[in-house]
Amino acid sequence: MGKFFAGDYTGPAFELFGISHIAALFVLIAMNVLLLRFKNPDENRKFAIRWSLSLILCGNEIAWHLWNIAVGRWSIQTMLPLHLCSALVWMGALMLVTKSYRIYEFMYLLGIGGAIQALATPDIGIYGFPHFRFFQTFISHGLIITSAIYMTVVEGFRPQWKSLLRVVVWMNVYVVIIYYINNAIGSNYLMINYKPNIPSLLDILPPWPTYILYMEAIGFITILLLYLPFAIRDWRQFKLR
Repeated sequence: MGKFFAGDYTGPAFELFGISHIAALFVLIAMNVLLLRFKNPDENRKFAIRWSLSLILCGNEIAWHLWNIAVGRWSIQTMLPLHLCSALVWMGALMLVTKSYRIYEFMYLLGIGGAIQALATPDIGIYGFPHFRFFQTFISHGLIITSAIYMTVVEGFRPQWKSLLRVVVWMNVYVVIIYYINNAIGSNYLMINYKPNIPSLLDILPPWPTYILYMEAIGFITILLLYLPFAIRDWRQFKLR
């Protein structure tokens, strides 16, 4: 058990697209595919599912903070819930219990794309299966996607064209705020003040601040792609009138 939570983990290191990585992705994909077959539960079951997902999201994130405290790695420069996925964990938990449509817009249009990127190239260093950090990462980001899909498939939510505008505007406002917070406390939340010191996809982009424009463009394209199924359905319904 000590090895499971060890800060100086000596077990198998995480291997990008290794067996454990592929297996974790397969489990998450299978779980979300099952949601597509689960469209008409009664209200009591919906309530139970929403609260279960919310509690798992919160419990998993609290455990992540407690582990960092225990191994001496918690700091305001790295552990405040200001990264996109960290913020969406708490927002997603609130969305699930309140059925907030405004939060749903961000969870669907930002959360799915951001979480997929984090799951495809997880930043977990040496912490491979079966370390706590491995499970924490895949549960956290996996349930961001699951929560957005659940609210879409089971609860019947969907983004609108105005959702795209709200998400883009408020995300840019958030980026500006985080930039100044980073300057004030010496952090790099959202990776907007400089490229991270570890290898990342940002390495293939131009230097700061130009890479931020690329990040904006990639994010906007991702949002459009996530909205595309609804745009196609709306267009088909319009043609059938």
